[in-house]
Amino acid sequence: MLTVSLPRFNSTSIRQILQNHLIRYPQMQLQDLYKLLHQAALGSEHAVRDPEAVRNWMTRELAAMGDGPAGPLLDPLSPDGKIVRVHLRPYVRAGGDLEVLLQAFLRTAREWRGEREKLLVWGVVAANIADASRWPLTGDAIRSFFATMESQGFPAAHHSETYRRLYHPAYRVVAKEFMEVV
Repeated sequence: MLTVSLPRFNSTSIRQILQNHLIRYPQMQLQDLYKLLHQAALGSEHAVRDPEAVRNWMTRELAAMGDGPAGPLLDPLSPDGKIVRVHLRPYVRAGGDLEVLLQAFLRTAREWRGEREKLLVWGVVAANIADASRWPLTGDAIRSFFATMESQGFPAAHHSETYRRLYHPAYRVVAKEFMEVV
């Protein structure tokens, strides 16, 4: 159950991150909100089991990603700016080195450790914002979804079918400090 006081983490910044994502992705679903906050709090640790499989995954994704909506090269996920999404389309267009990105992604998974407490807190912040605004997601739905995910140990989640169909996400979550150029 989501019963957390709102201590030490900057809720104003996470509020701005959430607002920016809802503006850019207005059809975002509960699992997309959860995925965003999961990545902000825990990075990409869940995504790497086998480095060669990760390389193949990125190669397949690059070959199949096609066009998508215009977006930023870097998308800060955490209020301190340490965890970012590097969007593949603008990264490739800018001439980004895919090996650098791959190594940053792998290093993030190996070395960067997030905090589940942040995920809990940011879930509460999101629910409170939804209660006080005209978000398409309700505070009660967010609280319920996060309680379910907490009971399962906060597993990673995929984007919703709606999000994938409308926004064609193609990115890697990395600790910004591990990127040589950006």
